Amino acid sequence: MEILDCVDEKGEPTGQRITRKQAHREGIRHRTAHVWLLRKNRETIDVLLQKRSDDKDSFPKCWDISSAGHIPAGADYKASALRELQEELGVTARPEELMDCGLMHFIYQGAFYGEPFVDDQICRIYILWRDVPESALVLQTSEISKACWCPLDQVIEAVTENRILHCMQPTELERVAGWARRRPD
Repeated sequence: MEILDCVDEKGEPTGQRITRKQAHREGIRHRTAHVWLLRKNRETIDVLLQKRSDDKDSFPKCWDISSAGHIPAGADYKASALRELQEELGVTARPEELMDCGLMHFIYQGAFYGEPFVDDQICRIYILWRDVPESALVLQTSEISKACWCPLDQVIEAVTENRILHCMQPTELERVAGWARRRPD
């Protein structure tokens, strides 16, 4: 059972702790970390997307962020982001390699498997520049069914126009693209 910190609008723990299931059932604000793996590919920037497994409790079979996860109670964003990278993709990184793109607040309301699902999250977004061949990834098959590199601009277009089954936010993709373009070569 995952225990999460309830957080205020700035992502700071309030002292109250809840289960992940309770957070999503009642719409209680909590923290997540998103890591976008990027690589330079000639004149374009590619992003690594993961396809969520068929058995996920939320957004099964959807294309998603390279690596993402809830922040366990008492943990911090960066340590959790690095742990999720290792668990989901088999990618090891150092804390200083993560480019911090700031916090975003997301709210999603819907239902999964006949149960109400309200996701109120404060998310810290990171970029990791790492050209990892798809064949070198070690996927956590309970979470991910597939991963692939795609041109970032094409992903933004496909998500914005809903041409792919996804659970990504266009505003987050635009933020990632903006930060990625600032990177000196």
